[in-house]
Amino acid sequence: MTSSPLSRRSLLRGTAAGGLGIVVAGSLDAIAGPAAARAACRPALGYGDLVPDPAGLLALPPGFSYTVVAQAGVTLLESGQPTPSDADGTGCFRGPRGSVLVNNHEIGGDEPYPVPALPGLTYDPGARGGTTTIEVDRHGRRLREYVSVAGTHNNCAGGITPWGTWLTCEETEQRAGGQFLKDHGYVFEVDPHDRSANQDPVALRFLGRYSHEAVAVDPYTHSIYLTEDASGPNGLYFRWTPPPGFRGGKGALRALAQRPDGATVGSLEAMRCLRGDGHVADLSEATTPGTRYKVEWVEVPDRDARTVSVRKQFTDGEVTRSRKLEGAWWGDGGAYFVASYARRSDGSVNEHDGQVWFYDPRRQTVTLKTIFGVNTDPEADNGNYDGPDNITVSPYGGVILAEDGEGVSHLVGVTEQGKAYPLARNELNDSEFTGPTFSADGKILYANIQSPGYVFAITGPWGRPSNAHR
Repeated sequence: MTSSPLSRRSLLRGTAAGGLGIVVAGSLDAIAGPAAARAACRPALGYGDLVPDPAGLLALPPGFSYTVVAQAGVTLLESGQPTPSDADGTGCFRGPRGSVLVNNHEIGGDEPYPVPALPGLTYDPGARGGTTTIEVDRHGRRLREYVSVAGTHNNCAGGITPWGTWLTCEETEQRAGGQFLKDHGYVFEVDPHDRSANQDPVALRFLGRYSHEAVAVDPYTHSIYLTEDASGPNGLYFRWTPPPGFRGGKGALRALAQRPDGATVGSLEAMRCLRGDGHVADLSEATTPGTRYKVEWVEVPDRDARTVSVRKQFTDGEVTRSRKLEGAWWGDGGAYFVASYARRSDGSVNEHDGQVWFYDPRRQTVTLKTIFGVNTDPEADNGNYDGPDNITVSPYGGVILAEDGEGVSHLVGVTEQGKAYPLARNELNDSEFTGPTFSADGKILYANIQSPGYVFAITGPWGRPSNAHR
C-alpha cells in the first residue's frame, strides 16, 4: 500500500523496465494443461470499453454508474469529525437496510484526517489509524458512518470471517516508544453490527507481530491464512491453526487472545514450497500459470518478534519468500493471495508485475493462476496492468483486483479463463484503488480511491464478463 516509503510507486520510479514480458495468462479454474498454460492471452472484452466520466472520477463500462458513499475530509462521522484519510481494505456485510461496510484507514504518518481516538474504542492514543463503519441502504447510499476501532497503526487490508466479522491488519512492526504507547503489528477483530463488541480493542497476538497485509479464513477448519508485505528479506505467507476444540464465532478470537496463553495459542507457521524434492526459495521462481508447488508448514519460533522480526527468524532454505505479498480472499474452496510485483533488485529470482496464487488446503498445494508481465508503458491505458493489490472473488466469475502500480490505476477483472479486462479507471489522479468487495446480493461493488479518499458504490448490468478478445 502506498503509505509505506517502500511502496512500488516509489521503488520503481527510475528503474529500467524488463523481465518476463508476458501478458496475463492461465486459468482461475482447473489448468487445462501445459500447452494452455503457456498460451499468452490477449485482453478480454469484459463489460466493454470504459466510458470517460464527465465528473473526472471514475470511468466505467457502458451502463455502469457510481455513487460517492464517503469522502475523506468532506463527509462527517456521527461523532462530528470528518471521514478519515486513506481508505483501504474493506469488508461488506448484510445490514438491516442494505449493507454495512467496515473500512480500514491506512494512516501511519501525517495524513490530514485521523481516525478519532474515541473513548473505549482506542487501542493506543498515540496511533492515528483504525476502522470506520458505514451503513448504506440497498442502493449504496450512506445512512450513517462512525468509528469502530481507533488507535491502531497503518491499517492496510484484512479479511472477512465466516461468522460475519472483519479482521483488520496493521502493516507495521512499530514498537512502543515516542508517541506510541503500545507495540503494533497485530490483527484486530471488528464487529460490523455490535459497536459494544469493539470496546477496549484486543490485539490478536497469536496471529503474530509483523507487517500484516491481508487474511483469508477457512470456513470449515477456521484456520487463518495471512500475507506479509515486507522486504529485506522478503515477506512470508502464514497459516494459523486454532487449538483443538476451538469453535469460531463472534468474540471467540478475542476470548482466545485474553487467555493466559493468548500470545501463543494455536500454531503459527510459515509456508515452504517444494518442486518435487527441491526447495522453492521465492515465489517469483514461477513464471508460467499452472505452476503448482507442494506446501509444507514451518513453525514460527517467536511469533511476537520480541528480538528478531518473524521473517528474519528463518533462513532462506527453510521458507519460501515473496516480494509484496498483498491481498487475500477465500473462495472456490481455498485461499487466493496476491504477490504485487517482483524485481531482481529486491532479491527476487525473476521479475513480474503481479501474480495471483491459490492455496488448496485439501491438496496442500499452491498454484500460480495468473501472472502479469512487466508493464513497459504504465502511463498508457493500453490493456496492460501492473501492481495488483487487494483482491476479491467476483460472484460473476473470476476475480477483481485493485491496481497499485505506476501510471494509470484501474480496477482489473480477470476472467475464469485468466484474461484481464478493465472494470474501472481512476480519472482523478494516479492513486491506487483499494478495498473491492461485493454486496451480499452481488448488485453493488464497493471500492475506494485511497487518496484523496473516496468510497464508491458501483452498479450496472452485472453478469459473467465476456472472455472474447478486445
